[in-house]
Amino acid sequence: MLVVRSVVLFVAAAVAEIGGCWLVWQGVREHRGWLWVGAGTIALGGYGFAATLQPDGHFGRILAAYGGVFVAGSLAWGMVADGYRPDRLDVLGALVCLAGVALIMYAPRS
Repeated sequence: MLVVRSVVLFVAAAVAEIGGCWLVWQGVREHRGWLWVGAGTIALGGYGFAATLQPDGHFGRILAAYGGVFVAGSLAWGMVADGYRPDRLDVLGALVCLAGVALIMYAPRS
């Protein structure tokens, strides 16, 4: 059950961080205004909060693993929000990152 909770928290953190960055991007680069930037800033704060709820208590481990989730999530966000189509090397790279997440977070430790 802890693994399921952890995965859900990683997904929530990814949505908050990537979504927050995207909102700031839209507000600044696409000239949608400061309301978008403000919403992005709030979402980024939500990311920081979601990361603290991970069952593992090691900050470095959680943030290192989250890096892999961020890579895969960013490609997925680009597909949904911007019509980006990853090529096979993008997909392979994301799978390698997610394998790293699994090793860092969920491999048995002695």
